[in-house]
Amino acid sequence: MKRAIWIVLDSVGMGELPDAKQFGDVGANTILSASKAVDGFDLPNMRNLGYGNIVGMRGISPVEKPMAAYGKLKELSNGKDTTIGHWEMVGIYTPKAFPTYPNGFPKEIMDEFLLRTGEKGYYGNLAASGTKIIEEYGQAQMESGFPIIYTSADSVFQIAAHEEVIPVERLYELCRIARELLTGEHEVARVIARPYIGTPGNFKRTSNRRDFSKLPDSANTLCHLKDAGYTVAAVGKIEDIFAGVGITEAKHTKDNMDGVDVTLEYMETVKDGLIFTNLVEFDSTWGHRRDAVGYAKGLMDFDRRLPELISAMKEEDVLFITADHGCDPGFKGSDHTREYVPILAYRKGMKSVDLGIGKTYADIGQTVCEMFGVKKVPNGESFYNKLDRR
Repeated sequence: MKRAIWIVLDSVGMGELPDAKQFGDVGANTILSASKAVDGFDLPNMRNLGYGNIVGMRGISPVEKPMAAYGKLKELSNGKDTTIGHWEMVGIYTPKAFPTYPNGFPKEIMDEFLLRTGEKGYYGNLAASGTKIIEEYGQAQMESGFPIIYTSADSVFQIAAHEEVIPVERLYELCRIARELLTGEHEVARVIARPYIGTPGNFKRTSNRRDFSKLPDSANTLCHLKDAGYTVAAVGKIEDIFAGVGITEAKHTKDNMDGVDVTLEYMETVKDGLIFTNLVEFDSTWGHRRDAVGYAKGLMDFDRRLPELISAMKEEDVLFITADHGCDPGFKGSDHTREYVPILAYRKGMKSVDLGIGKTYADIGQTVCEMFGVKKVPNGESFYNKLDRR
């Protein structure tokens, strides 16, 4: 009986990739910015695994005798968003970037959206920060009932609405209609429901966010595991990122600590297979809002919970900790950043090993495939044979 516990610290990158200039991200380093934000910043449990020993790691000191396999991975695909990053991890290479709309969506798309949904109008239709656009249009949205439509530097069509004005289920329905509409040249990576509550000047986005993703290629780690009869338990927004493809069961979460709690719950019930967790607050709450202090505290909070995860592991379990892109809280703008991502892989009693620099995030997915003896994915190089016991 084997289990892989795969945790994605959403957006926790560790320094610019060689092609960062093409994305406007020269100088970005998410972990370094977080480490500078709080006096006494330390991640002792991740450091003990080897986090600070990764080549090029800045802001986190190494230890003399790390306990895990440690390294960093390049992003091979053309992008720096959540969908492309997660898809690449499981073996899906995306050479062509998903469409983006820095000037808003074309008139024909918005007209068709109104026609199909029956809505009488909308606010926005521009690239904007989610919190700022709600501040700008939130009161008008409450008064008129029109949804707020916006995008970002990512390939997303986002719909925001006050939960007391447009109920969450209706908001999800609007997103499903948009998802059906956005095909062909306008097939964005994700349509996202962004509900909020509160009053003008005190609006707050809720945990009822949902992502409606483009369907991934089925030649991926999750599908290979599911087809072989293994459990694939998704925690947080993993189910949404993969549009349910390759998932056998899922639980959505309200924040990082809830994500850790649900992961631990699955570790009690899942006997054989993959527990795949995304901890989104690093990205959504602190990264995009450029809150370096919150980001640093969030990392320390996760680090404090790490011993619980390790204690819940069984002999044949492997714990993977990685990220999907960067979102440097000390960088310009409010968007993702093109960075290397760290990788830690730990099993009880293993010998430490430096994995160096992997050519693609898909090395993790390929490793999981070899671990379970299922069909290989098209990309990535497995490092499972390096996770030897002492």
